[in-house]
Formats: sequence, structure tokens, C-alpha cells
Amino acid sequence: MKIVIVGGVAGGMSAATRLRRLDADAEIIVLEKSGHVSYANCGLPYYVGGVIEEEESLFLQTPESLYARFRLDVRVLTEATKVNPGQKTIEVRDIASGTMSEISYDKLILSPGASPVVPPISGIERALTLRTVEDVEKIFARVIGNPREAVVIGGGFIGVEVAENLVHKGISTSLVEALPQVLAPLDPEMATLVSEEMVRKGVNLFLGDAVESITANSVTLASGEVLPSDLVILAIGVKPDVALARGAGLRIGERGGIEVDEFNRTSDPDIYAVGDAAEKRDSMDGSATLVPLANIANRHGRVVADHINGRTVRSVSTIGTAIVKVFDLTIATTGWNEKRLLASKRPHYVIHTHPSSHAGYYPGAKSMALKMIFDKATGEILGAQGIGTEGVDKRIDVIATAIRGGLTAPELADLELAYAPPFGSAKDPVNMLGYVAENYLSGLSKTVQWHEIDDYRERGYTILDVRSAGEFALGAIPHSVNIPIDELRERIGEVIWHDLVVNCQVGIRGHSASLLLNELGFNASNLDGGYQTWRHSPARVSTLVHS
Repeated sequence: MKIVIVGGVAGGMSAATRLRRLDADAEIIVLEKSGHVSYANCGLPYYVGGVIEEEESLFLQTPESLYARFRLDVRVLTEATKVNPGQKTIEVRDIASGTMSEISYDKLILSPGASPVVPPISGIERALTLRTVEDVEKIFARVIGNPREAVVIGGGFIGVEVAENLVHKGISTSLVEALPQVLAPLDPEMATLVSEEMVRKGVNLFLGDAVESITANSVTLASGEVLPSDLVILAIGVKPDVALARGAGLRIGERGGIEVDEFNRTSDPDIYAVGDAAEKRDSMDGSATLVPLANIANRHGRVVADHINGRTVRSVSTIGTAIVKVFDLTIATTGWNEKRLLASKRPHYVIHTHPSSHAGYYPGAKSMALKMIFDKATGEILGAQGIGTEGVDKRIDVIATAIRGGLTAPELADLELAYAPPFGSAKDPVNMLGYVAENYLSGLSKTVQWHEIDDYRERGYTILDVRSAGEFALGAIPHSVNIPIDELRERIGEVIWHDLVVNCQVGIRGHSASLLLNELGFNASNLDGGYQTWRHSPARVSTLVHS
């Protein structure tokens, strides 16, 4: 069998090496239009910042090493220009010489990836994008020239990573994002934590603003702000590279990627598509989605290789688990966010907690912020987000595993997770999410979200703060009344209001107080996530953020 793969890196190379392991005699040709077929795409921003010191560290395999181990015919600087499905041939151009040739195939795997979105802005040709090794070499050459000021356009994963690494190099850096927040997969109250961290570390943030034009030494925003810039990086997102597929008459899906079935076959049964160019199936509702992440590309490469070789294949949908480092913070997400659930009108509950990374009495415990969303009727876990300096990754990974395994939110309380004081708590933060979810679903707890405070106040509710007097003095929700929980029973006569929103610092004491008040005949609801969640809501983002 002769198999041709267009594009390397995650999806293409996973397919190629798996194919060889399953068939020692197949002829496998990999065509890669860049000069590198297997490299750490996700490591590129860290080479810009000098965290990864040697460029060679980014290279995972070379054509020579792939031939030595797998007898793969890898051809770099070779561009597939046209697919002829009827003849089962590919027209190919040698980029160095310009020579054209034709290659036949029995099976074809398309893994062309995605290309940066480049909007029609005056002067946009001055902006550099970051997608390939060649891209990072251009940026690195500019960085070692000691630019004084840089502008990053786009506040997604790549944008915030590049901004961080430019700051590491001592470059005054501004980041412009058209949305009112960075990192769109996060909900607004979580994204503010990231914005504040970036401002603390020296990034000038311009949120809810857009680039209008770029000149030789400045960037002008729609708001009229003019940002001086020796270096401009464009990172507003990517779009699937579907030119080959469209030219071959393959179906393009509703999200603009190549449409594939559960085996990653395209509309032509002898052509497969994987990686960023191919659409995926969302695990939550089965809809088409685009997830430009290496792990799902690797998995689909293996699926294709197994299917070609007649092996039993499990279909693989996606829950979109992702993680990013922003200075001292770790930010991780899985599943749907609340914005998407509200848009889809799916009934859900939301939990915010602020646990420690490990037992509080053991030195070095760090606080984190967790958010989990689950179905109101079934308890199905719909998504989660986490932000902190330590322990976030493993909590989101556990929740992602629970989603994949079909556990409900209350069943998180039943998980037996590794515990010793340096690593966790007897009630792990994931267990605690399960306990809170059980309280919600059973009707034991009534809660109010951070964005509902003003509405409840207008409806006649009083905000009762049950923190200590010292905590209250350091900052409180306006017009709230302070009666510490440990004094509440003795001072219950001072509670002259029937309808109450109870809050504490993170929601735990508020939960106990609201249950007590309800037992005593009041109508009390607990502020989910407490004052800590409320004070990081978007309306209270640091004034250093330009918006």
C-alpha cells in the first residue's frame, strides 16, 4: 500500500509512525512545505523569550532520523499543490527548485494545519505571525536586535504567551484585544485574574479595542490611542488550511474545516484529514468544532492509521481541554464555558471555589480559583476552569477525566485522590466541588452569582457579610451589613431583614450561615465563591487595564 501524508508535526507524523508500526512494508511518503517536519510548535513562544535557549531543542525528529527508525520518505520544502481524487494523484512542487512532479497514492492523509488570520488592516504586512519554526526565527532575529517597544495583537493563548516572553526579554509590551477580556475560553470573572497578573508583570493591556492601522513605528487603535512599536506580533487566531481539500472537491464543514466522519475520513473514502485543518465532534452536543490542539491531533493521527490497517477504532470526540502559563499563573480549562451554555440556553449550575493547592497547615500552600459548571437536572459535568500558581493542572485533568468517564458532579466527592499534606488535602479541591454540587442538586443550598448582586439588592435583599470585622474593614460589597458568623446566633436579633444574600470570603462560612438563617425562618442565599469571586468581577478589573 502507498500512503501519502500532506503535512507533518502532530497529526501527520503520528499517523506516519503508527502506520509504520502496523505495516512494515507500506510505502509512506510525508510531504512538508516548511523546512521542519517534526517540531514542538507549542514551544515556539518560549524560544522567543529565551526560556528555551537552543533552537535545536524544538526539533523532535528530522527526515534522517525518521528514515533511520521508520523508513519514512520525508520530503521537506515540498508543497502539495493539487489533489486529483479521480486519478489518485497529487501534484507536488519542490520549493527550492520550483520543479513540479506527480505522486500517486492508495490512501491520502491531509494534515496541512491552519494558517494565521490576517485582517485587512493598513500596514498589516509589518506584523509578524508565529506558527512555524521559520516564523519564530524571524521574530527571534528582531528580538535580538533589542527593540524597545512591542505590540501584540490578540489576547488568545499564543498572544499572552508571546507577550510574557517579550517582557522576559526586557521589551516594553502592549497587548491589544478586541474582546473585553483575554483568553476567550475563560468566563469574564476568571479572565480578570489573568488580566491583573499581566498588568502586575508590566504588560500594557488594551481590552475591547481594535487595531486600526500600523505604521513603521506605531500602532493606532480604534479608540484613537497610538502605541509606539518597534515590533508587532499578530496573534488573533488561526483558520483551517482547506485549500487542497476544497480544490479536490472534498466537503468543507459548517465551521470552515474539512468535514470528516468518526474515522476521520473525508467525503472521499480514500482521503483522510487530521489536525487543525479537520473539524472535530464536540463531546457535549455532537456539533462540529475546531480545536487546534496537539493532543487531539495526535490521537486522530493514530485513529486514521488504525482504520487504514483495518483495526477496530474508537471514535474520538473532544472536550477542548487546554492549559497555558501566564507569568506566575497556570490557567486551565475543559468542556464548555458559561458564556456558551447561556447562549445555548442549557440550564446549569455554577460553582466557584478558592481552595489551597495542598493542606493549609503544610508550608507553601497556594490559593487557586476553580469554577465548575454542571447540568441542573442530571448533574452532568459541562465544564471547568482553574487559575492559580500551583496544583491547577491536576485538578482540571481530574475533572476532564471525570467528564470523559461520564461521572456526575456529585460523584467527584467519591473520588479517592492521592493525599498527603505536601500534595493535597483530605478533602481535595475536586472532592469539595462534588460536595457543593450535591448540596445544589439536593436543594440544600440556595446561591447567588457574583453578577446577580445588584439585581438581588434591587429586589429588596440585604447583603449580610459574615466575615470577621477585620476582614470586612479590608474591603466589602457596598451597603453590606457585617455580623461575623461566630457571633451570629448571639446577635440574631440584629437581623431585621427577611430576604438575605449571605457572603464570606470564599463561600464556606456563607454556606453555614445561610443554612442556619434558613433554619431560623429567614430566606437566605449564599453568594457563590464569596467576596473573593465578586471582587474579581469584570467591573472591578484593575484601572491599569485600558478598556
